Amino acid sequence: MNVASEPKSRFYESQGLRLHCADWGNADAPLAILIHGGRDHCRNWDVIARSLQPHFHVIAPDLRGHGDSDWAKGSSYSLADHVYDLTHLIEADHRAVLVGHSFGGMIAMAYAGTFPDRVSRLAVFDGAFLPSPSLSIDVLMTQWIAQIDRVSRSQARRFATIDEAAGRMALHNQRLTADQALHLARHAVRQNDDGTFSWKYDPYQALRAPYRLSPDDYVALWSRIACPTLLLSGSESFISDPEKAGILQHFKHADHQIIAGAGHWIQHDRPDDVVPRLQAFLNIMS
Repeated sequence: MNVASEPKSRFYESQGLRLHCADWGNADAPLAILIHGGRDHCRNWDVIARSLQPHFHVIAPDLRGHGDSDWAKGSSYSLADHVYDLTHLIEADHRAVLVGHSFGGMIAMAYAGTFPDRVSRLAVFDGAFLPSPSLSIDVLMTQWIAQIDRVSRSQARRFATIDEAAGRMALHNQRLTADQALHLARHAVRQNDDGTFSWKYDPYQALRAPYRLSPDDYVALWSRIACPTLLLSGSESFISDPEKAGILQHFKHADHQIIAGAGHWIQHDRPDDVVPRLQAFLNIMS
């Protein structure tokens, strides 16, 4: 068993994009894929990855348009595109454990519903929710076009130092420790020619394109998930409680647990609570 304290960077290709992932080694062990959420990056999983790495071959990808992965031209960041990218990361004859946070959880659930025989266990961190029903297509098109124009006119935020970027992160999640914020910021920015720093993610990835799955489409995919599923929610998150929202009924084998005192980023807010629950779900003896 090869236990790594730091992951190796490697790249793979999907739809002509060069996509990055952090590979934590232990290649002979079962595969576990950790999928981050929007405007995040693969190194937000470090605590979780280290807890799983002695037992799994842990790989954490940077989604297209995030981290050290290529940006997509033409703002192609639909859920289906991300699911397709996973098919190039997970070989067809492999079964994997999937762990996803937020939008990464939505991607993981869509993949597990599309390929139920390829996922052995699925854990979703504060990412199980049904989107609102779509507006009329003319309204969606108008909103989308306006969003594209607005982003095209915007200027990338610049920070004088990584510490300043870390401070910005801490404003969005005040539960982060100074060390957590600095670690996340260090992997979230790239240096500009003038010495300042800007976020690595593509601002176009936040656009809500008019071509999207309907709530019924999500339910259809979730109902196909065949593996045991763990849904973890933050008690103080802005994401609706999936049990109260009636979402659990769409899963065959779902266990919903609430992490007390956690917001949306439960893996950062309460790691000492999240890790043992995930390990128990994966039958890891501590």
